[in-house]
Amino acid sequence: MKKDIPQNIVEGVAIAVVLEQEQIESRSWKVYVLNLKDVEIQNVLISSKGYGTIEGESVKTTVFRHFIGNLGPGKSAAVELIDEKLFAINNEFWLSFYINGEIFDKKYIFLTESVTESNFIRIPIINKPGVMIK
Repeated sequence: MKKDIPQNIVEGVAIAVVLEQEQIESRSWKVYVLNLKDVEIQNVLISSKGYGTIEGESVKTTVFRHFIGNLGPGKSAAVELIDEKLFAINNEFWLSFYINGEIFDKKYIFLTESVTESNFIRIPIINKPGVMIK
């Protein structure tokens, strides 16, 4: 039963929170999926949710589901816009995709306050600042 389920390890696929635009009064952010592999990933599906505590109150966001379709090697796709206020809670992205008929899935969690300038890198493919989890 459980032993029959393949334990496919996800490597070479990342989720990034990217600073899209910075203005004096505000910043705009997007979440991207990046295929850093040299093969296409197919039927890419991502669910996202946020959860945590703000000022002593438990907070949960709605669960969103996004179907990206196929994502070629060295390509990225925007998943969703994200409000800067949500960086005060955990933001979880569950990614599923296929390669040659085999399913792969992985959970990516941006912990509370992890999307900060001190953690910024130049995001590959997109070439903008942000935080990435491989």
